[in-house]
Amino acid sequence: MQYRVYSGPRGSAAISPLDQQRMLFKECDTLDAALAWARHLTASGRVPLLIEGDDGTRLDKQQIAAALPHTEHAAFAHDAADKA
Repeated sequence: MQYRVYSGPRGSAAISPLDQQRMLFKECDTLDAALAWARHLTASGRVPLLIEGDDGTRLDKQQIAAALPHTEHAAFAHDAADKA
């Protein structure tokens, strides 16, 4: 399964299917890896605009923004459990 993460500069609007065909993307093997890349983009001043998977998964800019805080909490809980 492959997931593609499309991104743009801060202030970018949602991308249209036509724009999507012309944009570069980062391909990830798992949804977790795609969300980790989206977190990296946010930390580096860029904006993840779309995550699209071969399985039909489609997360737009707002859905990604809503999911990122939850993935950070899950990663923290996982790390804390490993240290206990």
